[in-house]
Amino acid sequence: MKIAIAAEADAAEPRVAGTPETVKKFIALGAEVAVDAGAGVKSGILDADYTAAGATLTKGAAKDADIVLKVRRPTADEIKSYRKGALVVAIMDPYGNDAALKAMADAGLVAFAMELMPRITRAQSMDVLSSQANLAGYRAVIDAAAEYGRALPMMMTAAGTVPAAKVFVMGVGVAGLQAIATARRLGGMVTATDVRPAVKEQVQSLGAKFIAVEDDEFKQAETAGGYAKEMSKEYQAKQAALVAEHIQKQDIVITTALIPGRPAPRLVTKEMVASMKPGSVLVDLAVERGGNVEGAKPGEVASVNGVKIVGFLNVPGRLAASASALYAKNLLTFLETMIDKKEKKLAISWDDEIVKGTALTRDGAVIHPNFMPKPAA
Repeated sequence: MKIAIAAEADAAEPRVAGTPETVKKFIALGAEVAVDAGAGVKSGILDADYTAAGATLTKGAAKDADIVLKVRRPTADEIKSYRKGALVVAIMDPYGNDAALKAMADAGLVAFAMELMPRITRAQSMDVLSSQANLAGYRAVIDAAAEYGRALPMMMTAAGTVPAAKVFVMGVGVAGLQAIATARRLGGMVTATDVRPAVKEQVQSLGAKFIAVEDDEFKQAETAGGYAKEMSKEYQAKQAALVAEHIQKQDIVITTALIPGRPAPRLVTKEMVASMKPGSVLVDLAVERGGNVEGAKPGEVASVNGVKIVGFLNVPGRLAASASALYAKNLLTFLETMIDKKEKKLAISWDDEIVKGTALTRDGAVIHPNFMPKPAA
């Protein structure tokens, strides 16, 4: 059983899918581990660190591997070098990328999408969305503080008092909760909003104030999987009016709202941005999916009448060492469920809900029900 930790083809992706710690664990499970030379450098992991852990350093590590570990979905050129039947595990970004999924199926690859991991207790240690979003929420506050021209905590000095910054977090999933906690640690006055009633207590437990229109529709606004439902136009209008009034008083706004498989919902309009004080900062963590903030530009810090809109891409990658360590551990715990520890070989249980929830392609076909080709009418 040979496992390859592949270098990322995208030069803008600094994360890596394996660390010396996970290499040692894979070897203990009976695997040979090959790592592309230079794969971990942007995450602060030297080639010598991998070899010291027992890995073989090579170029084109994935070409004869049984299992290929990556951060991002392999490109068409990468797929050509993989052997038929290889398992490829990565963040696959499957929504709207039917051609890429078909290419993996046509190549005979068994592809697993880590971001489709079921939200069940047993899979918490494999949940890449949570591990990476946690870091994104933290980094969003750090980036906001860097762009904000004032201090975040209240400071009482002989020369006068600096007021605490008002921070508003929109969307209270994993990223939002970490943003709240980080902003509170830095001394900000924090408020937060979400359409899911269950998060109100979580927000309050972190010392922040919850802001929402709490009507009957709000009380039903959560899917069985724990995601936010899309709200009615009437509710959206009421919530937007409340947010518009609140947002003009804020110094920092962080938006984190994403609905899997859909464009990011627009939470902050250009009129709301215009109502904010010059020097205010918005950080849009959904910019890669179209953005929550009108006027956000992917990969840029836009300025609108003195208000900054931060649209950095791949925010977890801005903490590459931490993000790689967590992601590599997610992959390890996922693969451990597929390896027979006595026989020291692959033994995939295709009836396991974790496997069924994440498997995209197998035996030359796309097999995930959400992405299977629609039959002709």
